[in-house]
Amino acid sequence: MKNIILLVKQYAIYVAFLQAWLATLGSLYFSEIRDFRPCLLCWYQRILMYPLIIILGVAIFRKDKNAAYYVLPMSIMGVAIAFYQYLLQMTSLADVTPISCSAYGPCREIQAVYLGFITIPFLSLIAFVLITLSMLILLKSKNK
Repeated sequence: MKNIILLVKQYAIYVAFLQAWLATLGSLYFSEIRDFRPCLLCWYQRILMYPLIIILGVAIFRKDKNAAYYVLPMSIMGVAIAFYQYLLQMTSLADVTPISCSAYGPCREIQAVYLGFITIPFLSLIAFVLITLSMLILLKSKNK
């Protein structure tokens, strides 16, 4: 068990980098290949996700153990935005919220759904949560 924990701590930054890379490729796939138009909240999530590839890549290259300090604010904001959009899509929150959302389409529109509950904002939420958890693991291993 200790070996597994040590392995997770050792590769946390690589997990975050891979997740940011996959999330970016996924968002580009949905917009460029599937031709889905991103809404305003989708753009905010992209603005927070895309730079993480560069930030984490530089942190890996420089062996920077402080990467979590500048990745966590972006990933936590991404979690909040993705969770809010997922709630807009899957609950009646859109009926009572005063915030309108546009850009290319309404933020509550579900363009793709898998297994009945996995939408694009849900995928974004999972990506940001994995990056956040990886950075928290990195922080914890740095402090020991």
